[in-house]
Amino acid sequence: MKKQLHIFFTALMFYTRIPCPKNIDHNPDFLNKSSRCFPLIGWIVGGISFVFYYLGAFLFTNEIAVILSIIAGILTTGAFHEDGFADVCDGFGGGWTKEKILLIMKDSAIGAYGAIGVVLLFLLKFIALSELVHNAIILNKDLLFTNHYPLITISLLFISAHSISRLSAISIVFTHQYSREDASSKSKPIAQNFTWKEVVGALFFGLLPIVVLSFFQWQLLLALVPVFIARFFLACYFQKWIDGYTGDCLGATQQVCEVVFYLSIIGIWKFI
Repeated sequence: MKKQLHIFFTALMFYTRIPCPKNIDHNPDFLNKSSRCFPLIGWIVGGISFVFYYLGAFLFTNEIAVILSIIAGILTTGAFHEDGFADVCDGFGGGWTKEKILLIMKDSAIGAYGAIGVVLLFLLKFIALSELVHNAIILNKDLLFTNHYPLITISLLFISAHSISRLSAISIVFTHQYSREDASSKSKPIAQNFTWKEVVGALFFGLLPIVVLSFFQWQLLLALVPVFIARFFLACYFQKWIDGYTGDCLGATQQVCEVVFYLSIIGIWKFI
C-alpha cells in the first residue's frame, strides 16, 4: 500500500500543481509506474473543475461558471497539457522534418500556430461545455440545484472527460515509441518501460467514470468511439512525422480528446 501511495503521489506531483509529501520526487522508476494513475489524476482535475462550475453556476451565469471551471483545471495542472498542445501546433505547423519539428517543440516560446491553436481550442471547449451542461439540465427537465440526477450527471461528465482523455493520451505510450533519442525531456522516464499493471490500471481508472455514467444512459458509452478514433489518427500522425511521440504529443492528445468527448456527448443527446 505504501508503494502504491508513493506511485499515486508521484503522478499527482508530475501532472498537477497540487502539493505532495516532501519525500516524493521524480524517481524514474516511480514516474514510469505512475502512468497507471494518469487517468486517476483526471478524476481529481475533473472533480475540481466541476466544483468550480457548481459554485459559479450558483453565484453567476452558466457561461461564467464554465469559464471558472476551465480556469480551475488550468490552475490545477499548471497548463501542462495546454502547453503541450501549443507546442504541437507550433512544431507540426512550422516544421517539415522530424528534426525541425522536435526542435520547434522544444522551444519554450509560443509561435503563431500555437497561439491560434490555443485560442481556437479554448473557444471550442467553452462553447462545447456550455452546451453540454445546458443540455444536461434541459434533458432532465429539472433545475440543477433542486434535483440530484442532473447534478450527478454533470459531475460524472466532467470527470469522464478528463479521465478518458488522459487514458487516450497515455495509451499512446503503450503502443508507440518515444521519439526523442536523448534524455532532453522530463517525460522520457514514462516511456521507458511498462507492465500489464500500468495498462490495466490506466484502463480501469480511465473507463470507470463513463461506465458509471452509462447506468443513467447507456448510449453515452458511444462517446468512446469518436474519442479513440481521434486518438488513433493523432497517434498515426505523430508516427508519420516524428516516428513516435513526445510528452507534448501526449498533452495535445489529452486536450483534443477532451473536446471530442464533449462534442460526442452533445451529438449523442441530439441524434439518439
